[in-house]
Amino acid sequence: MHRSFRVVDAFSRIVRLGEGVSMTGRLSDAAMDRAVEALRICRAKLDARGVERARLVATEACRIAENGADFLERVVEETGLELEVLSRETEARLAVAGCASLVDWDADGVVLFDIGGGSSELVWLDFAEARRGGDPTRHIRAWTSLPLGVVTLSERHGGVSVDPTVFEAMVDDVESHLAALADWEPLAAAIAGGEYHMLGTSGTVTTLAGVHLGLKRYDRRRVDGTWLHDDEVGEMIDLLLGMSFDDRVANPCIGADRADLVLAGCAILEAIRRRWRCERLRVADRGLREGILTELMIADGRIRR
Repeated sequence: MHRSFRVVDAFSRIVRLGEGVSMTGRLSDAAMDRAVEALRICRAKLDARGVERARLVATEACRIAENGADFLERVVEETGLELEVLSRETEARLAVAGCASLVDWDADGVVLFDIGGGSSELVWLDFAEARRGGDPTRHIRAWTSLPLGVVTLSERHGGVSVDPTVFEAMVDDVESHLAALADWEPLAAAIAGGEYHMLGTSGTVTTLAGVHLGLKRYDRRRVDGTWLHDDEVGEMIDLLLGMSFDDRVANPCIGADRADLVLAGCAILEAIRRRWRCERLRVADRGLREGILTELMIADGRIRR
């Protein structure tokens, strides 16, 4: 029985489906057009590969938009794909499942985060109460989904011209949500008294890792699984904050698609770092998608949990 999988084809595109939703409550026509066009490509790839079983999902933008159901109907009509809107809890659990192989089981726990476009999921894995190893979802002590992502935060504060004052306003915005998490209050003491590490899955952390490694072009094989010391994370955030918008566009690990979003992601990460300081951060170029695939393969008896 196999214990993993091999990627035979992949496709990704930044479509910003949630663009403007935080202000209007609706998915815009332009955003839906971009998403449908990308999904047409996905449908063609599924057909070309002869895929017989799949789980196709939508997240925060479709959860909160008043016309989210209309968009899902349009997707079915124009591509034949039926999308399932994940609950926040399921999204957090699948992110954990997707990053399982990057967990350091010698640690006492992990602070896992997934910074998305419209929301950010945080999961506290605590290894103190059960035998370490196996399925990390068994070790979830707390989870939360913040209604803040790189798109919503950059729309609220601006993403093109971000000076230290704007950046701190972003961090304070995120911190106000973190401060309200009553069931997470014991985490700071657990980190202080044990060995914890962070595990980040998002374009924000993969970008920071790519910049740190000085990559001339993004290379998933070098980024996925990279360890960054907390000081290195801080240095990379300061480096990006010191860049102009044009400099961010020109950086091969950022580019035009992320140049106005990356500092919003850094602000979310910075708020998490300040509240729950860990010495190490492991970077994951994997997450929700891999979690879905892993659970499908487990259900079909293709791999062991």
